[in-house]
Amino acid sequence: MASQSSSPNPPELEHARRRMTRWRQSRSSGAPIPEPLWALAASLAREHGVSRTARVLALDYYKLARLARGSLPGMGAGAPAVFVEMVAPAPLRDTVSCHIQIEGARGRRMTIEVAAAASVEILRELSRQLWEGA
Repeated sequence: MASQSSSPNPPELEHARRRMTRWRQSRSSGAPIPEPLWALAASLAREHGVSRTARVLALDYYKLARLARGSLPGMGAGAPAVFVEMVAPAPLRDTVSCHIQIEGARGRRMTIEVAAAASVEILRELSRQLWEGA
């Protein structure tokens, strides 16, 4: 007997579930899920969680998790890492520095070191480049 969740699914998950069901009913046998449906699922997974989204849409958890992680603008799921060096103007180079360390779920770490006086501008530019895919 299938168990029912005590809380109903959000409307956007229900809409995606209906789209996925329509596609499954109309597809030819063995056809891969279209890219727009995977993109929608990845977006919903970032908002509602991979486990819940994979369960509601009946998708492979691991593929959905990979797509949800790699779907930032300008970054494909298998895009190589890029090193970006931003040099502060000469007067700021000798000031106190700021270290930012980010650790991912798989244990990978990234450390960013910037001069404290330049932190705001450097981080604003770095963020803009990462998010806008510049």
